[in-house]
Amino acid sequence: MRASVLTAPGRIELAQRPVPVPERDEVLVRVTAVGVCGSDVHFYHDGRLGDWQVAEPLVLGHESGGRIVAVGADVDPARIGERVSVEPQHPSAGSAETLRGDYNLDPHMRFYAVPGTDGAFQEYVTIQSHFAHPVPDEVSDHAAALMEPLSVAIATARKAGFAAGSRVFITGAGPVGIAIAQVARAYGATEVVVSDIAEQRRATALSFGATETVDPTATDPAELGSGFDAFVDASGAAAAVRSGIALVRPAGSVVLVGMGLPELPLPITTIQNRELVVTGVFRYANTWPTAIALVSRGLVDLDRMVTGTFGLDETAAALESTADPGTIKSIVEPGRR
Repeated sequence: MRASVLTAPGRIELAQRPVPVPERDEVLVRVTAVGVCGSDVHFYHDGRLGDWQVAEPLVLGHESGGRIVAVGADVDPARIGERVSVEPQHPSAGSAETLRGDYNLDPHMRFYAVPGTDGAFQEYVTIQSHFAHPVPDEVSDHAAALMEPLSVAIATARKAGFAAGSRVFITGAGPVGIAIAQVARAYGATEVVVSDIAEQRRATALSFGATETVDPTATDPAELGSGFDAFVDASGAAAAVRSGIALVRPAGSVVLVGMGLPELPLPITTIQNRELVVTGVFRYANTWPTAIALVSRGLVDLDRMVTGTFGLDETAAALESTADPGTIKSIVEPGRR
């Protein structure tokens, strides 16, 4: 099969690799679409992300969907032919985190496109059968792949407590921020304010359900008041985090999603005096059924988030395309010639 392989920072090579063979509890998926994520871009440009460093050739891409073409010995062969969205995780079955349901926090996790585990910028992948989630006909191949970033948004919504009538403030109108805004509206939020420095991204946020946008370079977010039920940072910018916390009502929620500096000062007095709940989001757990339901019922639009498609031999161009503020989601189609 063909695979796009990161061989050095800034260098992607198209290679021939053996088609993987599914283990007893796995399925083999012919990949139809893969979304480009910011973490892929970090690995591509820098060869590292946080504590992870690329030390050997790596296939990037963890937002994927496709069709099951073979199954392991313990999997029902009737699943062959199913269209699926891939949850790109392989936790250890016996860890304390997995046993209590927080399998996304398993310290022994094998996750697509993290050094040591190849991702989906290739024609075929294997995954445990229970993480190959069937999708209905009304869900496109592109949307099947983008269930992964939507799952980040759903995990965020659960942490933030989005509910009917919620007032939500989001910093960062990239693809995750846009997904979070859509989920907030689907969950019944009546006010969704999105802040971003890029005019084009603010316009995009409005088209995906934001009720208002803010340019933080022109308007002090403090002018919005301090009555928001939840603040979500999807930017990773220290200034955005600090300004957003100030807008949250007493006993409200702060959820940090964007990947920024490893450390930053926080307004501890505000957090203490308002009894704010401050937490992070690291991937997701048990989110795919909700994601598929939201998309299949038309409550979240993933297809409209796709702004460009690329072949496997154009993976580098797909990664570079994210620098354009007009890009929401770029998709690599491994079967495209």
